[in-house]
Order: sequence, then C-alpha cells, then structure tokens
Amino acid sequence: MKNDEKHPYNPAHSWLPLLTLIRNDEISKQEAIEKMKNIIHDINDYLSDKNVAYHSKDNWVFPVKGYSPSAIGGVNGSGYYPADFDFFDLSTGGHPAHDIFIYDYNQDILDDVTNDPVSILSMSGGVVVETRKNWTSEMMYIKGGNIVYVYDDFTEGFFYYAHLDKVFVNVGDFVEPGMVLGTMGRSGKNANPSRSPTHLHIMYVKSYDGDLQSVDLYNDLLNAKLIP
Repeated sequence: MKNDEKHPYNPAHSWLPLLTLIRNDEISKQEAIEKMKNIIHDINDYLSDKNVAYHSKDNWVFPVKGYSPSAIGGVNGSGYYPADFDFFDLSTGGHPAHDIFIYDYNQDILDDVTNDPVSILSMSGGVVVETRKNWTSEMMYIKGGNIVYVYDDFTEGFFYYAHLDKVFVNVGDFVEPGMVLGTMGRSGKNANPSRSPTHLHIMYVKSYDGDLQSVDLYNDLLNAKLIP
C-alpha cells in the first residue's frame, strides 16, 4: 500500500477540532487527553510514513531572526512562570512562556535598525497543526492574535508562536528548524495595546501520554542556533 493510500487524511488537521472543544469547554479533561494521545500517535505514524526527518535539539534555531537570547524578557528566564497553568482548563492562569522583544520604539512592527519586518522562525522540525491569519483589532477577545502551532515529533511537544503579523505556513506543512513561519506583529489582546512592546510569545507544551504540560524553554533558547 502506498503511503498516500495508508494516510489519505493528514492527522495534523485533527488538532483544531479538538482544541475547539477544549476552548469551548465542551469536553472533559480526561476525554481530551485521550483524544490528544491518539492524535499524537496518528501524527507520528504519518510523519514516519512520509519519511519526514527528525531534528534533535542540537538543530534548534532561535525563533526571532536577527536577535539573540539577550532579547528574552525578564532576568535569567524569569518571564516564565507557569503558576496553575493547565492546558485543558482555560480558566487557569500563569505565563508558561517566554516573550522575545525586538527594537520597535514606534510600534510599526518593523525593526528600528533595518526598517524591515522581523521573521519568526520555527525552532524545531515537525508539522504545522494550527494557524490563525485573520486577526483584527475588533477581535480583542483573542489573546494570541495571529498564531502558529507546530508539533515537534522528536520531543512529542507543541510549539506555540503568538502575536504574529503575517503567517506564511498552513496546517499540514512540514517544517524544519529555521523555516520562516511568518513575521513579528502586535496582534492579540495582550500585544496590541501601546503599553506592550512588540514581542514574540513562545510557549512549549510536551505530551505525557496526551496530557500537555508546559516546559521551560529558557535553556533551549540560550543554546539555539542564531540566524542573522
């Protein structure tokens, strides 16, 4: 049987229907975890059948082109504080992520030095499982604005990139470390107000048998390859 016949449907498309149930509080946590476990299993099989290359952490790339770990907010990774964060319960709080800031004093989403848009790069390899490209200022109820979720099959975790302007990838696209996902923006409830400096919000959640738990990326960001 050919690979295309074995997997006529890319299971990366199964992520958003499940996330919609979670976001609308229409599914129990335990049922969501079980469904997530099955989706991850199916995606892993699909990527294996497609001979998509693994990319270990040694290949990971700093996600903001032209910048380095000195642009990470907080002190020594203090911007990451998970508190009571629960991926499956939107009522929980915390900031299980890092914000990476660019030079954009006038908030025109262009680098103040180059006067160009700043590319957002995939840290890892894997497959795109969710994007949002249509955020407007009338959608302030959406915290992340324009986003990309990438599933990394090497670590069985998901990278979340938020507050983008343009998004260049689509669900089902295979990515490699350093691939351009989009450009830095100010989209979303937490990034659009003028009080917020222009930044990328990046979060990573790892699967433990379908239970997605936040993991601090700080050391990985420090060790990631820089793209000038």
